[in-house]
Amino acid sequence: MEHEIEISRERTGLGHPEAAGLIKKAVRRALDAEGVDRPCWISVMLTDDEGIRAVNREFRGIDRATDVLSFPMNELTPGDFDPAACDADPGTGALLLGDMMISLERCAAQGEELGHGFGREIQYLTVHSVLHLLGYDHVDEGPMKRQMREREKEIMGDR
Repeated sequence: MEHEIEISRERTGLGHPEAAGLIKKAVRRALDAEGVDRPCWISVMLTDDEGIRAVNREFRGIDRATDVLSFPMNELTPGDFDPAACDADPGTGALLLGDMMISLERCAAQGEELGHGFGREIQYLTVHSVLHLLGYDHVDEGPMKRQMREREKEIMGDR
């Protein structure tokens, strides 16, 4: 099955040429782990802290940079993927899951701070965002956050 994963850069010179391949690998791993058995479309915008801060301010009213933003296109139930609940591209039939934005600048800094490097961090942020596109959330410290963190660990092989 071939997912459509469109990756673009907000501007040239952002570095990390390996990011696109790592993101595609992480998207496929997350979708497979969640039992998504239909071709899907996801858009990924790579940016820096300034770019993601502007989007965070515009869409969430939070005037600070973050590592990743997710914009799901459907209302899905975490852990119970339902293709019928998704819009599909009329041309390709791919299920439209949504958009994500990743700050490569923040990703590199966090990978260094956490001691596991850029490659693992970009894959983790991608898995995290895909789970958001599939209905997972972590708005509080309750069961939804625990469920999402558990899935992240399983998908990343941290168990």
